[in-house]
Amino acid sequence: MTTKWLPDLSKSLWRVSGFRNLWLSQTVTLFGTSVTLLALPLVGLFFLDASAFEVGLLWAVEYLPIVLVGLPVGVWVERLPLRTVMVVADIGRAVALLAVPFALWLDFLSMPLLYAVAFMIGLGTLFFDVAQLSILPDLVDEDKLVDANGKLELSRSVAQIGGPGVGGFLVQVLTAPLAILADAITYLASAYFVVFIKGRPRAAPATEKVNLRGEIREGLRFVFGHPLIRPLLLCATLAELAFAAVLALQVVYAADVLLMNPAVIGVVLAIGNGGGVLGALVAEPFARKFGTGTAFMVAIVLFTAGSAILPMSVGPVSFGAGLFVVFLGAYIFNVLQVSLCQAVTPSHLLGRMNSVFRFATWGVIPLGAAGGGLLVEPIGLQGVFWIAAALNVLSFFPPLFSPIPRMRDYT
Repeated sequence: MTTKWLPDLSKSLWRVSGFRNLWLSQTVTLFGTSVTLLALPLVGLFFLDASAFEVGLLWAVEYLPIVLVGLPVGVWVERLPLRTVMVVADIGRAVALLAVPFALWLDFLSMPLLYAVAFMIGLGTLFFDVAQLSILPDLVDEDKLVDANGKLELSRSVAQIGGPGVGGFLVQVLTAPLAILADAITYLASAYFVVFIKGRPRAAPATEKVNLRGEIREGLRFVFGHPLIRPLLLCATLAELAFAAVLALQVVYAADVLLMNPAVIGVVLAIGNGGGVLGALVAEPFARKFGTGTAFMVAIVLFTAGSAILPMSVGPVSFGAGLFVVFLGAYIFNVLQVSLCQAVTPSHLLGRMNSVFRFATWGVIPLGAAGGGLLVEPIGLQGVFWIAAALNVLSFFPPLFSPIPRMRDYT
């Protein structure tokens, strides 16, 4: 009897202990972070009577480390053991979060303290993310990178769907400060899993350390001089700028323009995030069947088409469908982009390549969110969503006029 339809478990990434622990580390962290995204603003609102501006500033401060040290982080990470960087980042985030319930208990909780906590969370996340992206090629074979990144992105998408519900439940049952304490525990659990990550780092070529600016320039030259990485960076940055405006205003659009009630909005957003789950699942088999270049271009068409559906939506069905298509394309693109960049980057430049990507793509998120908010008054919510769709159309051109569409494999 044939068993060709059965998966080859001997080749499964779940049998690779280093990847398995990395996946566990990220997954538990993502769910914990979803709790804090809800709980930290609620601490400011309910315990400090914070204004809407102060709560919005709390969100923006978390992205400040990217602007301040986004590029040097890549150099620093390359000079240090990657597991150590990840463990220290996890412990640092846990300690920062523990300050909130302790400050409340000791009666010196304040908004400046919450801003400091948000800054430390953002700083730890930046270091952890760059180190995690850099260590993955040490843990799995090159031909398994797409599969590995798909599994990691799947965790992210599932956390985006289930995390807010878990966070709301914990805030309701434990109160916001104790829910933050629970998130601190998830960071400690993540550090525990990182300690047990095993893998043989690839041998980096001997390079003479130069000054920080020189190494940053070397990373920038590599990224912007590479015929595959440069167009992907330009595409991702334009798309993130557009998505930031959409994600910042999607609830307002659903409530004020489409007149949805909170329960319906929750269902619609969950459906939209479901597209991310599907995208993470199909990225690897789709690229294998049709070729990496085709998969990239289809992914961009999908998230561009989805973003165009949003301003044309007349109700929850069309709005949810638009979000679903946006996330479907975005997650396929993310899985393939991360995998390709890891595969074509020399090991001694992985940290800098990843930090350049984070600096550009995460750095435009506050700009997109703030810019979208400022444009609501003169052109309306629908106008902002059309601008986001136009930015996604522009994101199509850098990969189109590059070798990417002709790629069959990413290696």
